[in-house]
Amino acid sequence: MIMKPPSNSPDDSSARPDLTAAIGAATGLDDAVLRALVHGFYSKVRGDPLLGPVFAARITDWEPHLERMVAFWSSVALMTGRYHGRPVPAHLPLPINASHFARWLQLFRETAQEICTPEGAAHVIARAERIARSLQIAVAEAQAAPGAVPSLI
Repeated sequence: MIMKPPSNSPDDSSARPDLTAAIGAATGLDDAVLRALVHGFYSKVRGDPLLGPVFAARITDWEPHLERMVAFWSSVALMTGRYHGRPVPAHLPLPINASHFARWLQLFRETAQEICTPEGAAHVIARAERIARSLQIAVAEAQAAPGAVPSLI
């Protein structure tokens, strides 16, 4: 059995510690920054006249949702493998359209630029844009053809 030495990285739960450390070094991202990003972003979302009501109708206990989103962004941004959910099915039934995705991205970009280093902001924003595009396609297809399998091509 090979014993791994204790890690000094901010996120010891990474499934890929070398990759996570390299991304963190290049971007300035770590668990604390991602936690601040998620909490700051969702604070804005909750107060937003367009997005706030969509979230308020579905989330009453915010702490578990925020922790899940920190794990999600840890997986997306730092490749930690901490998130094990299914975002597409969770978003399909929501009453959202292109304007919701545009506003979500606007708030996310703003928060990332406030919280992250320039390299970190660029890193998470690029991923957020891809995620939003994929979810928007899936949601639009589900709304146009309920019950069909969404195509993300």
